[in-house]
Amino acid sequence: MLIIKLDKDDSVLLLEPVDALDKKDFQAVAATIDPFIEQTGQLKGLLIHTETFPFWDSFAAFVSHIKFVKDHHRKIRRVALATDSRIGSLVESLANHFVKAEIRHFPFNELQQARAWVTD
Repeated sequence: MLIIKLDKDDSVLLLEPVDALDKKDFQAVAATIDPFIEQTGQLKGLLIHTETFPFWDSFAAFVSHIKFVKDHHRKIRRVALATDSRIGSLVESLANHFVKAEIRHFPFNELQQARAWVTD
């Protein structure tokens, strides 16, 4: 399950994974932001807030995640990972080579700082 909150005023999407991600989670995120991006041209920021990463419940969910990134990385200006998981640093260093969005890792308890960065 994935909690999805779109702040249209600040052009920021907050994602909070609760447990293993499934294919429908990525479909729900796309259904939430695609109309907004079509209307405004881009999303300023994406915040992922989770103490640990829950990963995916299936290979199909993993493929849906990759497709979501491929379809959206040019339409999102910044991605902030607010997590204490070591994967946050790994994602920051690796993904910056493959996606257009600027990515930065923050500790889990620094959600407000992460939000300030994506809206800057």
